[in-house]
Amino acid sequence: MILSQGAEAVLIQEGDVVIKQRVPKSYRHESIDKRLRTSRTKREVKVLQKLADVLPVPKVYSSDATEFHMEFIAGPRLRDYVVNYPTTSLFKEIGVHVAKLHDLGIIHGDLTTSNILVKDHKPYFIDFGLSFFSSKIEDMAVDLHVLEEALESTHYQHAKDYFASFLEGYSSCSVADEVLSRLKIVHQRGRNK
Repeated sequence: MILSQGAEAVLIQEGDVVIKQRVPKSYRHESIDKRLRTSRTKREVKVLQKLADVLPVPKVYSSDATEFHMEFIAGPRLRDYVVNYPTTSLFKEIGVHVAKLHDLGIIHGDLTTSNILVKDHKPYFIDFGLSFFSSKIEDMAVDLHVLEEALESTHYQHAKDYFASFLEGYSSCSVADEVLSRLKIVHQRGRNK
């Protein structure tokens, strides 16, 4: 059963396993396309394996050049969950997890309420397709900015409370003060476009 189909990949569920397949792009030269799909798959698998003992993420079972098999997490996306269970405590927990992510030098790249699942009232981080390794404060600040914008556009009624609670949890990050200072600069850049 197809769970979702995005610009880069198709997610197929087979029982308790999800298969993520990066699909070929006909507009790219075949050898370049294969190299890009392979490198992105390897990077995503490497990130998930590095996080396996640190954060709630799907376990990777196997991988090859352009696809990998991982654990199926049965639960709604955070964006849907908070409609029925508006809670700031969950966002504080997410902040703690993102602090750990950044302390490991990993940037999610697409930190939105669509890329966090909730199972048994606990967050699970998914879709590391745009993730990368970086210790740059700017990259961490942009990660937070993406989440903040997602909250403002999708959960505008509670966005300020959710993000404040997230920041309370994120304060455990070893470079939280620097990231939050840079976040203010990122905000200013966005306003001056």
